[in-house]
Amino acid sequence: MPIELPIELNATHDPARRSWLDSANIPGTDFPIQNLPFGVFDDGKGARGGVALGDSIIDIAALLEAGALTGPAAKLAAADDLLGLFALPRAEVSALRAALSELYREGGAGDRAAAQAALVPMASARMLMPAKPAAFTDFCTSADHILRMAANGGKTPMPAWATLPVAYNGRASSVAVSGTPVIRPVGQIVPRGADAMVVAPEPMLDFELEFGAWLGGPANALGETLDMARADELLFGCCLVNDWSARAIQFYEMLLGPHLGKSFLTTISPWVVTMEALAPFRVPGRGRSGEEPALPAYLDDPFDRQAGGLNVELTAEIDTGAGPQTIVRTNVRELFWTLAQMVAHQASGGAPLETGDLIATGTVSGAAEEARACLVEITRLGKEPLMLPDGTKRVMLEDGDTLSLRGRAVAEGYVSIGFGPCSGTIVPAKVQA
Repeated sequence: MPIELPIELNATHDPARRSWLDSANIPGTDFPIQNLPFGVFDDGKGARGGVALGDSIIDIAALLEAGALTGPAAKLAAADDLLGLFALPRAEVSALRAALSELYREGGAGDRAAAQAALVPMASARMLMPAKPAAFTDFCTSADHILRMAANGGKTPMPAWATLPVAYNGRASSVAVSGTPVIRPVGQIVPRGADAMVVAPEPMLDFELEFGAWLGGPANALGETLDMARADELLFGCCLVNDWSARAIQFYEMLLGPHLGKSFLTTISPWVVTMEALAPFRVPGRGRSGEEPALPAYLDDPFDRQAGGLNVELTAEIDTGAGPQTIVRTNVRELFWTLAQMVAHQASGGAPLETGDLIATGTVSGAAEEARACLVEITRLGKEPLMLPDGTKRVMLEDGDTLSLRGRAVAEGYVSIGFGPCSGTIVPAKVQA
């Protein structure tokens, strides 16, 4: 029985569609014409909105100036962030993507010369933050991660993990775009083998391979809640997230929850892949076993049961100086909770959600050994160091290491799409004299 989707498939999803821009047709490109994700770039002429296609960026302002595009595109071109675009009704965003798809498809209608002139080489542009998040919430939605971490620590997880998507409110001001240096934080820690606290550079710097979603609007007023259908409608698009972790700081401060151990930096990929582009890759969520609690009514929905998950393959690569080496392979579809459930739960206590809110799934670990999506999980809390193919050993990240995340949405019969890179290089702590 085919999945009934909250977003209908249309001509922009056609796997036979090709662009007259050759780089958009290369197998394995993140940005075929079926993707068309939104972002903010600067090529030396100022920050403005664009759309990724192959190895180029479609300059929306240039298309508007040439008269090759009208309507909601103005929301993207006239500002240095995507908040105006996030707030648009889903149908208007869909119409914009359809117009761009037609303009850049092989045999499509429109001003080909203007469309060609509006292309900016990606290599000559600097990607900026899509928007400053109104708020950032980091969830913990992988049952495999939660149970494996508890077992490694010899503990039993609190029962809430199975009845609600656990989360904490993160620091929106330290969410930064891919390529931002990862400055090793300084904080209160208890060094291994010691029994007293010292203030020192973080010795256990870790990554977390996560998946994120930007919310549109409008959402709910203070004191109001959202049903699951409305929660799904608020999902504008997705990105990759690395919520870096200072484990020693985090372990010492965890009386209430994460604070300085998580707030020093969160890296995101710059392109926002719309939920419309992701429609062919929606799959049933993980579901519940007979030994796990049934879903609370406010988190249960027939559409979400059928298509709440996403078939997005995720990888993490580490480069210690000898070239990138893959250390994680996992998939968003293995998460215990769906994106819509995260949104509905966030609003279930009456907290108002806002346009430009960013949510993240937490560590996307799966059942397989290669799907352990952070170093404390890979090394079993440091007991089993990671041995890389070139002979290098890592327990935690060292200065000079570069960690890069990639993602690809895949489905039989459709062109796979990607998210672009989400990477950061570790630099030494700034220690005060």
